[in-house]
Amino acid sequence: MKQHTVTDSPYGPLTLVADDGVLCGLYMTEQRHRPPEETFGPRDDTLFAEAEEQLRAYFAGELKEFTLELRLTGTAFQRTVWDELRRIPYGETRTYGELAEALGTPTASRAVGLANGRNPVGIIVPCHRVIGANGSLTGYGGGLDRKRRLLDFERGAALFA
Repeated sequence: MKQHTVTDSPYGPLTLVADDGVLCGLYMTEQRHRPPEETFGPRDDTLFAEAEEQLRAYFAGELKEFTLELRLTGTAFQRTVWDELRRIPYGETRTYGELAEALGTPTASRAVGLANGRNPVGIIVPCHRVIGANGSLTGYGGGLDRKRRLLDFERGAALFA
């Protein structure tokens, strides 16, 4: 059974969704590929304490790596890409091509980009850390302004760690 809550963040409200108590979604307002709200289940503000605490610590610059249990629904390839995203260190970036190479499929940068765009748990699975081959900010389901702000935040916090 799915349940959800909405929590504040420096990047606007975040909708957290759990399936049988396991986090399966984190969606921003006006996010591309955001499922319809009616699929989030009833609101339960008591279920997400650990996720909210880790997000608070992250936004305070105190947490560099999330340790939440996740239930990510997608194709086998998508889940492999999302696992690889979690290996990108805080404050660093990788290109789509570098991710494809890390997965052993160096010609699959476009497929990696498509999978990246379908990440259901943004921020926690850090798809914002993926950039274009020339270093440009390309595609982000939460919008390029949020991507830029998240990257600037992490880079700044990493300098003072």
